[in-house]
Amino acid sequence: MAVAKRTYVVAVTGASGALYARRLCGVLAKAKGVRVHLLMSEAGARVAREELGVSVDLADGASVMRGLIGEVPRNFRYERLEDIGASFASGTYVVDAMVVIPCSMGTLGRIASGTGATLIERGADVQLKERRNLILVVRETPLSLIAIENMARVARAGACVLPAMPGYYHLPKTVEEVVDFVVGKVLVQMGEKQGQIRRRVARGEPDGQ
Repeated sequence: MAVAKRTYVVAVTGASGALYARRLCGVLAKAKGVRVHLLMSEAGARVAREELGVSVDLADGASVMRGLIGEVPRNFRYERLEDIGASFASGTYVVDAMVVIPCSMGTLGRIASGTGATLIERGADVQLKERRNLILVVRETPLSLIAIENMARVARAGACVLPAMPGYYHLPKTVEEVVDFVVGKVLVQMGEKQGQIRRRVARGEPDGQ
């Protein structure tokens, strides 16, 4: 019997935290029964260049996937930002979860305003109107009142606001362990089993986390 596929959208925008996107995509590339639509903004590409040391051609999906993940996974499909006619831009195409990781304050504001200006905002708007899972991994500090109000607005609309705020009670020794803490939280919100990622946070983690 064929394994039912879970469909996700992963959008990478221009906030600091490209490592979170790389790690999440790496896990999903190896997950069974998963298909992923990947998007990246121009600002996201710039941050990836500055933080990961990779240059990607946004017109070439293979270039984006190799730069971000190190390979071209068979279960990934790259979507160009200007393609408003992409499958998940319509509510008839069921997406189990959409993750914006990292989510810039600009992207948050546009989602909160419902502009639908690019495929990222349109995809997020569809998730909200269809009452489906939308996870925004926001990353900024300190926060302006505008950003806080935008977070409250999308949360009231049904989104999960998941700030990139790692815990340290598991005594991480590497940057990768800090990244895994946040990515593990994202995977749980997506409905993936925690076993999909090597849970370095298991040691010392309270029950229910």
